[in-house]
Amino acid sequence: MESSAFSVLIIIAIVAFCWFLPILIILCSRKTTGNEKIAWLLAVIFISWFAWIFYLLFAPIKKKQ
Repeated sequence: MESSAFSVLIIIAIVAFCWFLPILIILCSRKTTGNEKIAWLLAVIFISWFAWIFYLLFAPIKKKQ
């Protein structure tokens, strides 16, 4: 019985890591800064992985001057 509880914990840890991975990537990225980074983070949190795919494709929205 203990091994099934351990397996469930491992699965939960993997799912949590996969959910936090896009957030960590955006936080560590140098593609965006400031308010744009916050907007992308909120989009990933509330819209999910689709926003992360758009981040990879379109960020930064405004070019740095």
